[in-house]
Amino acid sequence: MKRLAIITTHPIQYNAPWFQLLVQRQVIDIKVFYTWGQLENNQKFDPGFGATVAWDIPLMDGYPYCFVKNISTSPGSHHFKGIDNPTLIKEIEQWNPDAVLVFGWSFKSHLKVLRYFKEKRTILFRGDSNLLDEAKGFSVKKIVRRLFLKWVYTHVDFALYAGSANKEYYIKHGLKNNQLVFAPHAIDNSRFKQDGTTNDRIALGIPADAVIFLFAGKYEAKKNPVLLLDSFITLNNSNAHLLMVGSGELEGQLKTTAGRQSAALSSRIHFLPFQNQLKMPAIYKMADVFVLPSRGPGETWGLSVNEAMACGKAVLVSDKCGCATDLVEKGKNGYVFKSWDSKDLLTKMEILLSNSLGVATMGNRSLQLIQSWRFEKICIAIEQCLA
Repeated sequence: MKRLAIITTHPIQYNAPWFQLLVQRQVIDIKVFYTWGQLENNQKFDPGFGATVAWDIPLMDGYPYCFVKNISTSPGSHHFKGIDNPTLIKEIEQWNPDAVLVFGWSFKSHLKVLRYFKEKRTILFRGDSNLLDEAKGFSVKKIVRRLFLKWVYTHVDFALYAGSANKEYYIKHGLKNNQLVFAPHAIDNSRFKQDGTTNDRIALGIPADAVIFLFAGKYEAKKNPVLLLDSFITLNNSNAHLLMVGSGELEGQLKTTAGRQSAALSSRIHFLPFQNQLKMPAIYKMADVFVLPSRGPGETWGLSVNEAMACGKAVLVSDKCGCATDLVEKGKNGYVFKSWDSKDLLTKMEILLSNSLGVATMGNRSLQLIQSWRFEKICIAIEQCLA
């Protein structure tokens, strides 16, 4: 079998499953090189959640890997010099792969790998950047960045694009259509479909016939949970409830705002702390509509939307989310609203509230749509590149 070296920073709950699947399929041989360095007990501090996170699903079972020594004085994926592995290229060469798959270029060692292996091995690249946050009009800074990125991508043979916005980004930076291979952003659809059971709303004081809008994720500016809360407060519908699940720097502000409302309104706003992966299906199952109100910059996709759809939920997504074009069919499984626009979000929420039976139908459509966004397609895409 041909060999593929996979270069990525650390174990990620959305990647480990298809690493495992590549091994199970026995079409190619893989080895994953983790460049952040060994994480104690597989835990890392996540600044978005404001907490140390250790995922409760296995991330390092079922595939070969190694942790490459990182000598950065400030290790992490939040800056270019946070990933600095002097032995990485030597370790890759010792394993002698036919191809190299690099996740992201904006780390010191990853860019070195792209430069070193150009024309020595087939180079695959995985990233999910898009142009949704790009400022309109002319600027010197934009031109310089465009030229730099075009140079970066001259080192790539195949780019595995996650969706249409990501594909447009690659084309803008010089890659040709025959270099672009669709490898969709995916989650474990079967786990979210089967493992979650409808949670008991009574525990939260929510009537069985209420319509629950759900936000689940990091309470950070990029995700813009404040916009959702402010819009919900404006809703004039006693049958609507808002469920906020997560943690982060905006948690205090959100809870203070909710607490200032009337007793009747604040009783319809519910907060739950960060929930790990195994608990999330039940959270999604409890809701009716999942909302991702991100304003960016940097909401390159929004895999929580995949998760909600796999649980059969209608979705309400801002136009700054990379997934919006691909996963949301207007009026069929949800709506896209303008980021920062509370009025537009409020209008879409009111439409959904006016037809609770239609929300259930939208959820069924979400479940149908997401079935084609699965790990197998990523594996097939990679295998075809090596073939």
